[in-house]
Amino acid sequence: MGVYAYICLLFSISIFLAFLTSKLSDRIQSTIAITASAMVSSLILIGLGLLDWFHLDHMAAHIMQELDFKNFLLNGMLGFLLFAGSLGIKLPLMKEQRREIAVFALFSTLASTFLIGGLIYMAADLIGFHINFIYCLLFGALISPTDPIAVLAIIKNLKAPKRLSMQVEGESLFNDGVGLVIFTTVFSVAFSGEEPSLMSVLGLFLHEAVGGILFGLCIGFIAHVLISATDDGSLEILLTLTIPTAGFILANWLHISGALAMVTAGIMIGNWTRRQGFSEQSKQHLDHFWEMIDHSLNSLLFLLIGLALLLVEFNAESSILMLVAIPVCLLARYVSLWVPYQIISRFRTYNPYTLRILTWGGLRGGLALAMALSIPDKLVTIQGEGITADLRDVIILMTYAVVTFSILIQGMTVENMIERAKVVDPKRDAYVKLGGTRDYPPHI
Repeated sequence: MGVYAYICLLFSISIFLAFLTSKLSDRIQSTIAITASAMVSSLILIGLGLLDWFHLDHMAAHIMQELDFKNFLLNGMLGFLLFAGSLGIKLPLMKEQRREIAVFALFSTLASTFLIGGLIYMAADLIGFHINFIYCLLFGALISPTDPIAVLAIIKNLKAPKRLSMQVEGESLFNDGVGLVIFTTVFSVAFSGEEPSLMSVLGLFLHEAVGGILFGLCIGFIAHVLISATDDGSLEILLTLTIPTAGFILANWLHISGALAMVTAGIMIGNWTRRQGFSEQSKQHLDHFWEMIDHSLNSLLFLLIGLALLLVEFNAESSILMLVAIPVCLLARYVSLWVPYQIISRFRTYNPYTLRILTWGGLRGGLALAMALSIPDKLVTIQGEGITADLRDVIILMTYAVVTFSILIQGMTVENMIERAKVVDPKRDAYVKLGGTRDYPPHI
């Protein structure tokens, strides 16, 4: 079979999984349920492959080779996922939260990268793995961004408080773009073979980030003009497809951040064009169309990852790092959010569940795994006390463990926190801070 046949087959399986999920899970949020079912299917594939049933590892190797998995994810699917997620961001609501979102997306993502890198470096050294710090930092860069697709779906479905919703949605979308830029920068330093300097690293970061945002503004404006020039509802929706296709490919060709370009363009189309460019018919179908693409691609992604993991070698030391990576990532996210939150909360009143929801609801997903799979195979060998392992395999295993825990455990339990946040009045807490009692409003 060729590439087209494999994609058709896997798409059909992912759609069937979505159908089964809708019938079997009434209480689980749909995006989490679909992703979880695809992940469980990938775990079954891994189990069958380890048992050498049906020679699944040979089939997986053939499919991965035919699809060119790295390019299919990072230069194809990623553009659709980020653009779809950013369409739902409402700028008027985000305007009030712009400072918090900027701090969480920039400072927290960067701080989390170094915290995870340092903790994994120490943990690996304790078990006899000697991994260069730059490679631990690489893992920190790819695992720090949260998955906007799953996060946005949960927030919208549960109707979280507006201010809390904007913080979580904005931080999730922008730290995805920022995280990819950080990963690209660290990746270049790790594998370029050249001695890095502060100016070269800063220049690469600015080129990726600023270039991506400016390019996103350009393609968003062009798409707005074209959509505004027609009243054909079907053509208007089709024109939005040109952004994550031609626009994303062109951004990658220019060596700027396609991720930030997609987020920027998506926000423009979801706000400016939604109000002034789309016909009434298109406004009704725009979100539904892109949510459908989200669900199908997310499910397909985890099926492909299940096949990719059949090619990864397991050992005892890697398994230990898999388990260690989960609490390390949770701790790093909490600390990286707690520091700016303590400062900002002095000037604003927040829902008391904000920090907990930002931490526990910061789900990792397909982007992290896509970046892990992009690391060169067999290029770096990790040496230990009588053990040898491929760097790429170790990072993929740690990433998969964190993503699995994130979606199956965090994603299915964060609902309770959001429901509690909905019944808490932050104004009451502000009144208590000023010396009032818990009886709010005060008795006159």
